[in-house]
Amino acid sequence: MVARKAERGRAARSSAAPVVENGAAPVITLTTDFGLVDPFVGIMKGVILGIAPAARIVDVTHGVPAQNVVAGAYALASAVRWFPRGSVHVAVVDPGVGTRRRALLVETADAWLLGPDNGLLSLAAPARAVRRIFDVSRSAVRLKPVSRTFHGRDVFAPVAAALANGVPPERLGRPLRSIHRLRQPIPRRRGGAVVGEVLWVDGFGNLATNLAPGELARAFRGGGLSITIAEHVVPFRPSYAGVPLGRPVAVVNSSDLVEIAVNGGSAAVRFDAGPGTAIEIRRG
Repeated sequence: MVARKAERGRAARSSAAPVVENGAAPVITLTTDFGLVDPFVGIMKGVILGIAPAARIVDVTHGVPAQNVVAGAYALASAVRWFPRGSVHVAVVDPGVGTRRRALLVETADAWLLGPDNGLLSLAAPARAVRRIFDVSRSAVRLKPVSRTFHGRDVFAPVAAALANGVPPERLGRPLRSIHRLRQPIPRRRGGAVVGEVLWVDGFGNLATNLAPGELARAFRGGGLSITIAEHVVPFRPSYAGVPLGRPVAVVNSSDLVEIAVNGGSAAVRFDAGPGTAIEIRRG
């Protein structure tokens, strides 16, 4: 009887805990706009390791532009699929910290996502992939008192660590049915062109857009394409080095989006561009 209870307990723990295919300790990733000047990132790691000392913590980035939820959402979404199944991804870009916005734990087919309910998790957790959602704003494992300015330390870090230790998500929060989703800008047709916009700027000054090569192939059905930004025509090439140093170029980046760059320079500076800057693609 005792053996059966132990087996049932192990099975329940296994089904609720993050599952990593190679059997190693769970991975916890961090994506924030905190930067590395202040101690915030280190403090979050300290909290996690104090609760789950075997966890492997990976920094995705702490260079998300301050309070830029859209940029954080794309950074998180571009990274999640490259981690082992069952990894716990903590994302904190949280202009609404201390308000009544919810703190979420989202289970997808391959990962666990933790972060504020402001759209930050929505690109990494498309509706078709979501299995369960929990509101962990008042989780029993949160640190107390809860700071109104640092939920990364007091809410998200301890919940991530508890999950990594095998605590069932039902004990970490209450079930929800939906999350806040970002309204993604949709490319539109205008005459013989497709008009899109810049979504975010990376650390090199490259401009990632909301245009995917597959969409362009369907829109134009073959032929050469050129992109116009700030009244400058930029050629498409397979790589940054497809143009001379100092010249602008459009490429398909590692997230499978059209990106505008300058070989050896910054497209953001060259075109005085940033999120929302219009771009136009046409045959030519």
